[in-house]
Amino acid sequence: MKEYARTDRVGDFLQKELAQLIQFELKDPRLGMVTVQEVRVSRDLGYADVFVTVLAFGAQTDEAKSEAKKDALKVLNSAAGFLRTKIGQSFRARITPELRFFIDETLENGMKVSSLIEQAVREDDARRADQDDE
Repeated sequence: MKEYARTDRVGDFLQKELAQLIQFELKDPRLGMVTVQEVRVSRDLGYADVFVTVLAFGAQTDEAKSEAKKDALKVLNSAAGFLRTKIGQSFRARITPELRFFIDETLENGMKVSSLIEQAVREDDARRADQDDE
């Protein structure tokens, strides 16, 4: 049985705290809807890499969505000191990790792959139907 490492416990704590703080404490309109997907903490607890997904409201084109994600990332990274201070108030440790934010593309990439698979299946079915008609 694998032991539940301290860095994992700290990461889980940070994930819950950051989700709350981002939702209720950050009031920047550029954020949109941010979900904290994962937090990876370094072994020395010096850094925490925070992976987020951003739902860009009103963005229709891929370029607009990408720009909205970049804006949200800028907001989060500029608020990292504030968030770290807030976490430090409830975190009972000598060191509060420095926060670094990254966009998590896993969900979006998964949806693209799923869409491509569905498209390939439809095309394959249409090709089979055409061959059966001949």
